[in-house]
Amino acid sequence: MTASAATEATRSWEQYLRESAVPPSTIDDFIQRPNWATFDPELGYTLHDCLVPWGAGDSRTIETFRPDGARSRFLYASRKPRINSYGNSFTECTQVSDGETWQEYLAGHLGEPIGNFGVGGHGVYQAYRRMRRVEQTADGAPYVILYVWGEDPVRSIMRCRWAVFYPRVTPADHEMRLFSSNPWAHVEIDLETGSFTEIGNPLPTPESVYAMCDPQWMLDHLRDDLAMQLAVYAGDPGYGQPGRIGELDRPKIERLAELLDFPLDWGPGTDQRQQAAELLHRYGQRATTWILDKASAFTRGVGKTLLVALNYTARTDHFLDPVAPWDGTRRDQEILDHLSASGIPLFDMNDVHQREYEQAGGTYHEYLSQYVSGGHYNPRGNHLFAYAIKDTLVELLDPKPLPYQDQGPDTIDFSTCRPSA
Repeated sequence: MTASAATEATRSWEQYLRESAVPPSTIDDFIQRPNWATFDPELGYTLHDCLVPWGAGDSRTIETFRPDGARSRFLYASRKPRINSYGNSFTECTQVSDGETWQEYLAGHLGEPIGNFGVGGHGVYQAYRRMRRVEQTADGAPYVILYVWGEDPVRSIMRCRWAVFYPRVTPADHEMRLFSSNPWAHVEIDLETGSFTEIGNPLPTPESVYAMCDPQWMLDHLRDDLAMQLAVYAGDPGYGQPGRIGELDRPKIERLAELLDFPLDWGPGTDQRQQAAELLHRYGQRATTWILDKASAFTRGVGKTLLVALNYTARTDHFLDPVAPWDGTRRDQEILDHLSASGIPLFDMNDVHQREYEQAGGTYHEYLSQYVSGGHYNPRGNHLFAYAIKDTLVELLDPKPLPYQDQGPDTIDFSTCRPSA
């Protein structure tokens, strides 16, 4: 650890939060000149037409969006989707252009469009809230995919992600106007009752977002965000980020651990930062099972079918941490067990990657590098995902997509496969 990192790791939580105040010019750009993200009063932000330099092969990616907020679709675009997808950047398909998403690859194979309402940076809860909002309008679809990726469970329980990663924001990020981490609707455990509770966005207007420029507001609003406190204390070795504060609010953290049946050990010689990471992980997993129950109840209540897709949730040695070995213990076992018990349909991309890796050999990092560029699926990765999930979707859909219908050539309605005049 460098001297500067050691100094960072001993500062107080209060000091860290005060230093997280956002430059007014950053809020100006976010509100007045939206680039990749644009303000949303419920979800913090949704997406905006953009051309950003993060594509494969040093390209810039074209991301455009429809009036309903979904990412642009081109194949069978005149038809209304009967499948809508919700989730984070792996649903949005960040870092590829519009025609290279897994939804477009699937549309080409199935002969029908798929709505893409993914938003990079959103957690399971924010995706669920967007699903509720869209699926109660004319843009809703009878089949809904809720995509759960790696750290999405933890995002669901944070009040504002800006305070987690502001130390690593670069001048280039400001130049590209990539700010997208204002407060949003989220869930937390009530330390008195032990129940999860839904909390709305405390800054629900564009003007109110400027409160983030005030160090005292950041401190007052985020001081009791235990998920964020655990994340900042633990750091993230996968991203090369050390712990940035030297203390935790022990009484509240101990109460949280008690509610989550997590055995904390403050004794000498224990790795308390690792314990913080594991407690945070359990918090996110418990929140996710609660959110999935709500998503299932909602979709049943409005006569829709829900499919949960899991990816990068099973193991710790993903492409950002290629050295750590995997002992075969799934980090998402609690979610898997819950889905199995509830009967919610599931597609598990973790299993697909594990089977492919075992056949390929080499390191897991080498295996994933062919599908991942800069942290997200490249076009090849999106193609793999599309063809991995297709059988689950075909089995779920009624009636089957046209290529899977048992019809004679004289009974096929080819008009449904053509653009409108």
